[in-house]
Amino acid sequence: MATLLAPEDFSPGEDAMALKKAFKGWGTDEKTIIWILGHRNADQRKQIRLAYQEIYLEDLIKKLKYELSGDFERAVCHWILDPVEREAVLAYEAIIKNYRSDYRVILETALTKSAEELLTVKRTYQFLYKRSLEEDVASHTAGDMRKFLVAVVSVYRYEGEEIEEEVAHSEANILGDEIQGGGGGALKGAEEIIRILSTRSRAQLLATFNYYKQIHGTSITKSLDGDPADEFSEALRAAIQCIKNPKRYLQKVVRNSINRVGTEEDALSRVIVTRAEKDLKEMKDVYLEKTGRSLDDAVASETTGDYKAFLLTLLGNQDYF
Repeated sequence: MATLLAPEDFSPGEDAMALKKAFKGWGTDEKTIIWILGHRNADQRKQIRLAYQEIYLEDLIKKLKYELSGDFERAVCHWILDPVEREAVLAYEAIIKNYRSDYRVILETALTKSAEELLTVKRTYQFLYKRSLEEDVASHTAGDMRKFLVAVVSVYRYEGEEIEEEVAHSEANILGDEIQGGGGGALKGAEEIIRILSTRSRAQLLATFNYYKQIHGTSITKSLDGDPADEFSEALRAAIQCIKNPKRYLQKVVRNSINRVGTEEDALSRVIVTRAEKDLKEMKDVYLEKTGRSLDDAVASETTGDYKAFLLTLLGNQDYF
């Protein structure tokens, strides 16, 4: 369930004019920007962008980038994008703009969507950047990480519920051999792990993970829980967690972003902005169950100013106003 609170009736022209007024004068009226954009769904935001362009012959996103700054600016500008365009932009930023590619964003892009949704994101990415997502992932990663990430963004994964039990049992053994056979916590190999995780359906993988636990006496994620500096193993763990339960995985991303020394704002913003119109309510429930604290309280205590107000608005919290 979504946390976004948006009115059924609204006027894109009136909203565009109110935003223009908020930009005028010596100081930007951030409260008006938060109130309007934080209470409009994707279709409404698209209409506001079009109305603003038509009335003022000016791109609203460029204006927001000019008027706002910091984490607040990034969150608002990601939020106002069409959801598919936003996914493509987030993937691009994770690959190109950082000094090293953020595998978590690529995995979220590939593993929290249906096959058709991923294909649409990839088409949008190619339209925006004149290169394929696979090409950029391959150009900015190396080794097993490159093979794995290119594989998961390339596949058109089957989404049926059929399971081949013999295959699941066999591949649980293959995974065990590659994960546990290297000695000293090191992987014996990666080729078969990459093949299985990148090609099998979610239902098939869940059956394989269950057999893995039965055969080896521990979960596959615990088997991969070794050296935190081993980024490839960490990526495999993240992918498996995402396949098992995307909502719980994304809730964990939020929890880790808040619990670390110094809040990781990009991860916090990314999850709230991308899930506010989908399933953020369920993720809030899981967060409360796991931590004994509401996500609203955690965000309020770990962020400040207009950025805090905007995130709380997307979380459905109206206390700011």
